[in-house]
Amino acid sequence: MFAAASIAILIVMFFLLVRVALGPTIFDRILAINTFGTAIVLLIALFGFLTARPDFLDIALLYALINFISTIAVLKLFRCETLGKSVDE
Repeated sequence: MFAAASIAILIVMFFLLVRVALGPTIFDRILAINTFGTAIVLLIALFGFLTARPDFLDIALLYALINFISTIAVLKLFRCETLGKSVDE
């Protein structure tokens, strides 16, 4: 059952890579990359569960936080054209 879940996640990741390559707008591509990162978090957690190593869940949580922060930074970069300027300026 876990092998089927892993294969399903890998198939979804393939379709996300297609979306990144063919996305009509930059925001669709950013959303696909963010979802790809979430799928990687799922794979890391699933691998940690299958190998009975709970420390992989800590790695998955750290990767999820990095994925979230980087998505916010990239969206701010496209909105403000720099990371140093505030949104209100």
